Amino acid sequence: MGHGGPEESDAERKMRFLFGLRSRGVTDARVLTAMERVDRGLFVRGHFADRAYDDMPLPIACGQTISQPSVVGLMTQALNVQPRDTVLEIGTGSGYQAAILAHLARRIYTVDRHRRLVREAQGVFQSLGLVNITAFTADGSHGLPDQAPFDRIIVTAAAEDPPGPLLAQLKVGGIMVLPVGQSDTVQSLIKVTRGISGYDYEELRPVRFVPLIEGLGAD
Repeated sequence: MGHGGPEESDAERKMRFLFGLRSRGVTDARVLTAMERVDRGLFVRGHFADRAYDDMPLPIACGQTISQPSVVGLMTQALNVQPRDTVLEIGTGSGYQAAILAHLARRIYTVDRHRRLVREAQGVFQSLGLVNITAFTADGSHGLPDQAPFDRIIVTAAAEDPPGPLLAQLKVGGIMVLPVGQSDTVQSLIKVTRGISGYDYEELRPVRFVPLIEGLGAD
C-alpha cells in the first residue's frame, strides 16, 4: 500500500493508518483510539517526514529508529495497560510509544541512553501537553529502582534474555513486553506476566529491534 499523494486529506490519511493497524492485528479499541490521537508525523523529522504514516520503521537521530506503527500497536495491545497503571518504558527513542501510553495509563516513566533523544522527546511531550510522562537519560538495562515497582514495563530494544533488574521491578500481576533474541537474527516479541510464584512467558511474534546496550550514549 503506497503512501497517499499530497491530495490525501488528514481524515483519509487517518482512516488509512487505522485500517492498516487493524489489518495487522491491532484490534483493541483503546489502543486504536490512543494511536489515532497521537500524530506520528510529530516524531519523524527530516526527509522521512512524508513516510510518517506508512507501516515501516524509520531512522531517527543517534542511529536509532522509530518502530513501525503496527509493532507499536501490537506491543501496546499485549501490554494491556489499565488507566491507573504506572508504566516504565526502556528506550524512549522518538517518544512516539510513550506518547501513546500516556493516553492509556496514569503515569509513564521513560528512559533512554541518548541525552539528545530524551531532550527532543521532552519537547514533543510538552507541545502535546502530556504532563504524565517523565523522561530520563539513564542506562535502561538497570530499570528505575527508585520508582519501582511498575504495573507494566515495555522494552523497545532487544536483549538476549529479559534483564533481571527489570523482572525484579515488575509488580506481581504486572506485565512486561519486550523483544528477545540475538540482535542480528530473528527476535521474538515476548510477554512476561509476573505471578505469585514466578514468571509466565508467552511468545507473540517475530520482530526486529536495535539491541539493548548498557551504559549511556556518546552524545
